[in-house]
Amino acid sequence: MASIGQIIFGSMICLIVVMSGIIVFILAIAFSVSQGTVESISPTTVGNLDDDVMLGCRFLSNTGNGQFSDVSITWLKDSVSGVVYEYKNKAAQLQTQNAQFSNRAQLFPDSISTGNASLLLRNIKLEDDGVYRCTVNAAKVSGTAIVTLRVAAFSAPTFTELTNGSLSAVATKWFPQPEVNWYNQSGQILNSSTSFFNIAGIIHVSSLLQDPVKENETYRCLIQNSLVVAVSEATVTAHKVAQSTYFIFNAASTKKSCLHLLVTVLILLYGVR
Repeated sequence: MASIGQIIFGSMICLIVVMSGIIVFILAIAFSVSQGTVESISPTTVGNLDDDVMLGCRFLSNTGNGQFSDVSITWLKDSVSGVVYEYKNKAAQLQTQNAQFSNRAQLFPDSISTGNASLLLRNIKLEDDGVYRCTVNAAKVSGTAIVTLRVAAFSAPTFTELTNGSLSAVATKWFPQPEVNWYNQSGQILNSSTSFFNIAGIIHVSSLLQDPVKENETYRCLIQNSLVVAVSEATVTAHKVAQSTYFIFNAASTKKSCLHLLVTVLILLYGVR
């Protein structure tokens, strides 16, 4: 039978354990409130070579996205020394900026106080491809968001009706090297031939629809690689070739095959008709 001393000792141990749990719980809540949220607006982004690209990052406290003061923002790139961009004490701090990003990176100072930590990267290069980390420290907010930038090259094709009645498509800027396929209005694949010219690492695409085209008929040309699909429509009229192009980005899973992408696009194009 336990003595009174043993009972008291056991009760004290139990009380200490319970109190410790309560303290840990309170600290966890306080820590959560103090950390807030730092998140990527688009975790994987596809940028077009030589164009500008936005790496989206925002932050907010757990009580709402209000006004912030005394904000510190640091952008880093994996496997690259120095910073991509650093903002502290209401000014850019570029003493340790990597030369790769000199005069090409910027934040948006006027909107930092409202939670905008996005980075604008100008005139992107192939070597800009990689993983970026946006770290924010402010009152009740502390954290890091990750953005993966995939750099591709893509351009809309220009269509021309040739004297023999065939239709050509020329796109001057693609990387990685794409596939090209032509379709009629019913979604049937058409006979075509395509040539690729590598100019300093960038692919020039020239594709020919071999079957004679019909007036007022619409033809679809898909140029696609692992990152981007260009969906183009060309309608031949008596006086011109009316054309339009839109792009679909495969940022979420760059390991998908081009065939998988093609099927997906065709479902989008023809499944709703």
